[in-house]
Formats: sequence, structure tokens, C-alpha cells
Amino acid sequence: MRSKQLLLRLLFACLPCAPVLAETCKYVDKDGHVTYSNAPVPNARKVGCIEAPPPVKGPATTDPTKPGQGTPQVGSKLPEGSQPKTSDDRRKALVEELAREQDALVKAREALAQQEAIRLGEERNYARVIERLKPYQDEVAMHEKRAESIKQEVANLK
Repeated sequence: MRSKQLLLRLLFACLPCAPVLAETCKYVDKDGHVTYSNAPVPNARKVGCIEAPPPVKGPATTDPTKPGQGTPQVGSKLPEGSQPKTSDDRRKALVEELAREQDALVKAREALAQQEAIRLGEERNYARVIERLKPYQDEVAMHEKRAESIKQEVANLK
């Protein structure tokens, strides 16, 4: 709840800044002082303007109320708007995604096994070894969960 309030406050604080992003101009006064501003500077001449870069568009969201649009799956590699139209297409896409996820799982397990075989000199304490291995273990667990969820989706299509 506290983080929501903070986020809302930040959003409202940024609203007045929106016109600032429109166009910033360079002004030079009679003494040679340079000022960059989005509003005209009195007793200075406008040298040039810098337009704001175009806004970065975020990923398109899918509307679950519209027919034909499925909810995006965890780890889905399909681009937006190219969801399969039939269950056979969906099954094929899921099988391909499962194969990719299983390959990633094999690579993650190999990397974990390789790291487990290494013992660094500064790791006299076993807690440091565990700390070093944690990201590799997390990656293996993540790929296992994704593969399991894809298997479940394939089973649900039958």
C-alpha cells in the first residue's frame, strides 16, 4: 500500500514536467551567457532548438476480453499479435517452446555443475560457496518451472 502511494505521488509530480519534454531551445544573452529553456528568455536571442526524442513505446498489452487473444504465457517467445489461431498451431508452438526451454535447462544445469566443481581460494567458508552458486541454482529452478508449466499447458490442450 505504501509503495502504491509513493508511485502515485511520483506520477502526479511528473505530470507538470510533460511540457518540458516538448522542445528545449538555446538562448544567448548580450553578455554571452547560454541558457537552455522551453520558455522564451527575455533579453536573449534564440540560437536553436532541440526536440525531445520520440517516446519509447512499451510492449503492447493483450485484452483478455477480446476473442482470439490469449493471455501471454510465462517465457513465451511468440511476438505480440502472432498467437496461434488453432489448437494444433498452439500445440506446435508450445512443443517448440518446450524444446527451447529444455535446452536452456540443460545449459543451466551444465553451468551449475561446472560451478559446483570449482572451489575458489577465497571461499574457505562454505557459506560463500553457497552464495556463489545461488544464481546458478535459481536459474535452473526457473527453467524447471517454465518447462513444467509448458508441459501442463500442452496436457491441457488435449
